Amino acid sequence: MTQAASESTGRTTLARTLGLWAIVGLGLGYMTPTVVFDTFGIVSDETGGVVPTAYVFALVVMTFTAVSYGRMTQIFPSAGSAYTYTSATISPNFGFLIGWAALLDYLLLPLVNALIIRSYMYSFFPGAPEWIWVVVYVAAITGMCLFSMTNTSRVNMLLVVFEVVLIGVFLILAGKSLMDGMGNGTLFSTEPLWHEGVHLNLVITGATIVAFSFIGFDAITMYTEEAKDSSTVPKAILMALMIGGAIFFVSAFFTQSLFPDVANFSEESLENSALPEIAYNVGGHLFKILLTSAAFAATVASSLASHASVSRLLYVMGRNGRGPIGRFFGYLHPSFQTPSYAIIFVGVVSLLAIAFNLDFVASLINFGALIAFTFVNLTVIVYFAYRRREINGARQIFRNIVLPGLGVLATVLLWLYLSAESTRYGIIWFVIGFIVLLWLTRFFRRPMTLNMGEAVPDADELDTPQNTAT
Repeated sequence: MTQAASESTGRTTLARTLGLWAIVGLGLGYMTPTVVFDTFGIVSDETGGVVPTAYVFALVVMTFTAVSYGRMTQIFPSAGSAYTYTSATISPNFGFLIGWAALLDYLLLPLVNALIIRSYMYSFFPGAPEWIWVVVYVAAITGMCLFSMTNTSRVNMLLVVFEVVLIGVFLILAGKSLMDGMGNGTLFSTEPLWHEGVHLNLVITGATIVAFSFIGFDAITMYTEEAKDSSTVPKAILMALMIGGAIFFVSAFFTQSLFPDVANFSEESLENSALPEIAYNVGGHLFKILLTSAAFAATVASSLASHASVSRLLYVMGRNGRGPIGRFFGYLHPSFQTPSYAIIFVGVVSLLAIAFNLDFVASLINFGALIAFTFVNLTVIVYFAYRRREINGARQIFRNIVLPGLGVLATVLLWLYLSAESTRYGIIWFVIGFIVLLWLTRFFRRPMTLNMGEAVPDADELDTPQNTAT
């Protein structure tokens, strides 16, 4: 990212260098398209063999939220998160709690990447202790973030193209295997979508897991200040979601057709990443190396982005906070100019990949994400229908109440189907956040002063002409 000085204000701002496709590429890179193979074993086992249907269900839910993100991005062109939207439209205290829930996602995404790398390396070196790969990988990512926290859209786009090309090769190999009689023995069948013994509750349970695959489309809002034309950001959000959704669905359809029953999958594939086993069964050892290499490179890019993002967030929260915790996270290394303590802290959290499995951590991430997505939809209703009273006529009611309302219901439905274990730990995290809120506000006697890295407009600013885009 580059910076430029504003001539009118003298303020340092981010240079507007990103076009539409560059922003779409960043969103796809954050989503990591090959993750469809990583979670396939877990989701197929949960759904009874209808992974593509679970992706369709999750895509519909995410589409409502993507539309809401696009609406709110036009109101907050220099910020973009559930924290910002909730703080400005509902209350700063509520905003903090939603931001705290989303912080769980940020903290655990680097851990998930370490988990995936652990599975990749185990598939090639099953005799080596798995904890070694976690320690080496986390140390490398933490070290790179300590020295530099920059990334470029061009490198990201190359990685996305590399992934998509190899996914295309997979589809060709899978199609050939199906025509040769493997799996369902046919290219087109309704079996991967629905069959006897499948129930809607199984599909919804699967959708709560694959929703994890879509996390990242919302990160596009972070690039609003770097977009050549900020009005393209809502379009980029939907494009990234639809392209990613299409890749997920087609890949899942062919994979499910090829492997209608995952009973013969290894324990590693059913608890962590199934990608190496799928690649080997489809194209042999060489294709396993190629697809795993593409996924490895994409995971590294995702690790750097997510590790740097949460470190920056912790740094800004620490800088704006109080006491020893604030000083710890708000520390900036004098030589590298990076939030070194925050970076190391995220690295330590990522080491928990030694003990956890992908199924559990993905569900825990979804707990925070679904709460955040629910409130993004709610803020559309509060801002447009309640604050601005834009409920005149069927079109405004549909845009400002019905669509976001369906988004709220859909995300709450997914949230209700999360595993009991992830819900329990998610609630514990939320309770900790509430205790922190009580401490920061001295039991609500003081206004919330902690800024989670973004400028939140005052209530009066929301009604100014520049913030009334519809």
